Amino acid sequence: MKMLTRAMLCIPGLALALFALPPAFALETSGAVVATTLLKTTTSWSGQKLAWPQGEAEATVLKVEIAPGGETGWHLHPGPSIGIVMKGTLEVTLKDGRVKRLEEGEVLAEVVSTLHNGRNVGEGPLQLVVFYPGSVGTPLSERPKDP
Repeated sequence: MKMLTRAMLCIPGLALALFALPPAFALETSGAVVATTLLKTTTSWSGQKLAWPQGEAEATVLKVEIAPGGETGWHLHPGPSIGIVMKGTLEVTLKDGRVKRLEEGEVLAEVVSTLHNGRNVGEGPLQLVVFYPGSVGTPLSERPKDP
């Protein structure tokens, strides 16, 4: 079994805790606790408004690894998701030609119900952690019938 860094083991729990926070969240910062907002948005990176799916809540966190030059293939997400590049360089392309490039440590709100392709444009392996706050029975992603 691969060893995960302590930070990667904490990320899923942190993400779930952040999604459950009340609007007036206050964390007391001290020498032992430092909270840094990585992303706070009401839209995806392409400007779409985010809307949470209806139904029984279900959260999924995936670690995605893509080899150099590898691609996800054209797909879409029926609900919102948040991705963090843990290692490498990711390029996301939309069908309309818009491109978003992310380096290690960068975060984005993925596009919803919009075809896109993710590609590792770096020289080494790409590692992402993707958070899917969804509902039971809703797929995390779908492939188009005709890309």
